[in-house]
Amino acid sequence: MVFSLFLNSMSETASFVDPVFLSHFGLGRVNVLDYFLHPLNPFRTKATTSNEELAMQRLSIGTLMQFGSGTKPGPLSAQEAEEEYSLCLSKCTGEQYELLPPSPADDINTVQQAPLFSIRHVFRSNRNTVKVLGIYYVMEGVIYKSPSVRALMKANVTRTLEGLTEACDALSTCATYEPSTGYQWKFQNDDQDEKQEEEAMKSSKSDKIKIKSLNTNRTKRRRVLDNRRPGERTDEEEEGIRASEAIDQILVRLSKQYLPRQK
Repeated sequence: MVFSLFLNSMSETASFVDPVFLSHFGLGRVNVLDYFLHPLNPFRTKATTSNEELAMQRLSIGTLMQFGSGTKPGPLSAQEAEEEYSLCLSKCTGEQYELLPPSPADDINTVQQAPLFSIRHVFRSNRNTVKVLGIYYVMEGVIYKSPSVRALMKANVTRTLEGLTEACDALSTCATYEPSTGYQWKFQNDDQDEKQEEEAMKSSKSDKIKIKSLNTNRTKRRRVLDNRRPGERTDEEEEGIRASEAIDQILVRLSKQYLPRQK
């Protein structure tokens, strides 16, 4: 029998598919449990399940649709056969595989291939007491194990840390530190700004006058802020002065960028 099996170091990333079964029988709610109980499926338990015990008694969703049961003679609809099969499982104890109810958008009476089926692996102690051992889903004929909450959280944290690391690495190449001014950032666009400044210095006289006027106003503003010696100012005042100078530089760059240039 030809089948495909994909396994990684973690069982949560493994998958199983049997193309021969799919090509001969298709896949629907009627036979998805039979497909999951494939002998080569690595997800199925090694213990004898209640599903296999029922299969020995010729009880499955497909046979129940054709012949019915002792309480409901056949033929039965797919929904009725599913309910009767679940009732038979509830009377057994041990490990079982339950087919979870479909979403409202799915048509339970169709035997065509559906995109997604959910199967629950439980250990039943009695009719009303079950312990969930695992959840699996079958998507387009491929069986996967549902990831645990721990695995999902680990994956999200890993992606977040990778993004932060890449951001820090990119910013570390742009940062410089000077004891007098602190940290400064120089990005790639700064080189273009320097070229624009050089071109602006070669512009018309009127442009130079406007830029000189702006620089004069900036100098006057600095004189007001620098009326005390550096040792007499607090750290907050020093930081405010540096922020003011940075704003002035931005204004100068904007003025050089948007003033008309001489051709």
